[in-house]
Amino acid sequence: MAKLALLIGISEYDEPTLAPLPNAVNDVEAMQRVLVNPEMGDFAAADVTVLKNPQRQDMEDAIYNLYANCQKDDLVLFYFSGHGVVVESGEFYFSTRRTRKDRGKLIPTSAVVATNVHSWMNQSKSKRQVVILDCCFSGAFARGLTTKDSGTINLQQYLGGEGRAILTASTSTQYAFESETLDLSIYTHYLVEGIEKGAADIDGDGLISVDELHNYAKSKVQEASPAMTPEFYPFKDGYRIFLAKSAKDDPRLKYRKEAEKRANQNQGRLSVFALEILESKRIEWGLSDNEATAIREEVLQPYREYQRKRDRYEQALIRAVNEERYPFNEAIQQDLQDYQQHLGLRDEDIALIQQRVIAPKQAQYERQQQEAERLRQEYQRQQQELQKQRERESSKVVSPPNIQTQTFEFNTATLTVKSSGFLGMGKKTYEINRSRERAEFFRENLGNGVVLEMVAIPGGKFLMGSAENEPERLDRESPQHTVTIQPFFMGKFPVTQAQWAAVAALGKVNIDLNHDPSNFKGANRPVERVSWDDAVEFCARLSQKTGETYRLPTEAEWEYACRAGTTTPFYFGETITTDLANYRGTDWEYQGKVYPGNYAQGPKGEYRQQTTDVGKFPANPFGLFDMHGNTWEWCQDEWHENYNNASTDGSGWLSNNDNDYRLLRGGSWLNLPWDCRSAYRRYLARVYWFNNVSFRVVVVRGRT
Repeated sequence: MAKLALLIGISEYDEPTLAPLPNAVNDVEAMQRVLVNPEMGDFAAADVTVLKNPQRQDMEDAIYNLYANCQKDDLVLFYFSGHGVVVESGEFYFSTRRTRKDRGKLIPTSAVVATNVHSWMNQSKSKRQVVILDCCFSGAFARGLTTKDSGTINLQQYLGGEGRAILTASTSTQYAFESETLDLSIYTHYLVEGIEKGAADIDGDGLISVDELHNYAKSKVQEASPAMTPEFYPFKDGYRIFLAKSAKDDPRLKYRKEAEKRANQNQGRLSVFALEILESKRIEWGLSDNEATAIREEVLQPYREYQRKRDRYEQALIRAVNEERYPFNEAIQQDLQDYQQHLGLRDEDIALIQQRVIAPKQAQYERQQQEAERLRQEYQRQQQELQKQRERESSKVVSPPNIQTQTFEFNTATLTVKSSGFLGMGKKTYEINRSRERAEFFRENLGNGVVLEMVAIPGGKFLMGSAENEPERLDRESPQHTVTIQPFFMGKFPVTQAQWAAVAALGKVNIDLNHDPSNFKGANRPVERVSWDDAVEFCARLSQKTGETYRLPTEAEWEYACRAGTTTPFYFGETITTDLANYRGTDWEYQGKVYPGNYAQGPKGEYRQQTTDVGKFPANPFGLFDMHGNTWEWCQDEWHENYNNASTDGSGWLSNNDNDYRLLRGGSWLNLPWDCRSAYRRYLARVYWFNNVSFRVVVVRGRT
């Protein structure tokens, strides 16, 4: 009878998608050390083959020869530390340093397929076969995390059979971690410790069976990394295969078991009483202080590693709560989950930490939400009163001469939170609530059946800019300041291509106009590819035709009209959905960074890649459509970096100092959701035009 072993460690990879595993070579050296030790594994040195970063053919030959050149009573051990790769068909491959992928798919001839190994095992005469795989079968390469590739595998399907024992570092869908504080992979570290210290001889019979070795390693792994679950697959009497031996009645082993028992009883702590008991045992068993101290340190090491990870998680969470906006957006939540996985912590390991760190923030957030809801309800009540007042005074509206107003009905919508998960960290779901509202408007006849509808905007006061806690806000939206707005009329929609063509056909006032400038054609789509100067010329021609003063809205008028009495980032609520606006609702990768297609844990949606007909989505409470998304809209004002020294009467901010940059508001079909917020502002040179830039017009009524 012989004891044969093949130990393979792959730490270096030419394939860039396979992360280096520096501990893999250390793993095979450590396994070799305990196996050839005559007091431990008692394998003959000549019968233990070690391959470090082998070529594919050398590796395949070695595995074949291991099983082909053995006898019935031989013990055959195959150990592998490296990447496992699973292809679309479900077949599992052992990687080599030359393993390659082409566009994400494995090149099969560059790796060793497990079905071949399975076949050689079945053909082998040996009835005592042990396989140890320190690799994982479902991996993702998060920063700072060293994993062993990806996929899902049925181990029994690929390595099952008679008289075998298969030990794995993790389940078929988990990570196998490398520790930052150990020179070996976590699982192999405790396999080696179990043999070297004799600690895996659980029944004390002087022999270490594979099931004892696995149980010891698993218990230690889960003390340090609870999320990692080593598995054991015995077949027939495979669990009774003896892999090593230990010294019977070794006082060091007895002391270790006593220390482990005391530590287990107190969740990794040795109480004063436990230390007194251990001291008595040390004297009784004749151990030195140094020997006993070293054993206690080894016993407590995985517990301390676990606590170190929990402490790191807690410190990172505290920093995140203080530095990131709360509640966390979806990208931050994903980073947090990846970090938890990187540390090997389960949800139950971090529940108390989250409760301790996040609960105060969550309580504050909930108070803010309650206050926001109170303000929303108060606003709705005020709107109802305002609507009644409008109806009573509709015949008394002060309008420019020759303007006759009438009432129209329209649909509006709000987004309300349905659920938000544990401590507000889960993904929220939203419900769209629709309602019917009414407002005043008048029609301007542009000829040939084309009309321009202008909605009456009531005067009032509002807080312009964004609050400090609004997600994704910018300093350019500060400081918040109260602005008083006089009544005016505003275009129900952005200027359409039909309206543009009708006015562009009128006589020139200052500059020529392209009658059909738009990229996305459609009479009822917004006109685009128009500059600020083009929009001003449009207003001049329209004013000349009608005798009224048409112009671009001031920035204050635009935000007041967009908010329509709301204080949330969007006029329909705390977030946005592509069911209510046209914007980029999918993730966007740019220069290596992914920008999410959702806002403040809201839903992701679609990216239409073009303008849509005006009026496709519900209006805001004033009866204005497409104020969020579809196209940017020019404002009258020159660009200023912030609101310092801004006027408070709603007038345009014009300084006549050769400032050629003008304001844009509202976001567009091309932009991400946070660009569509009511408070978001950006600039563009007045002579530039793009296929996502348009405008709408205003006309003053009864202004004082």
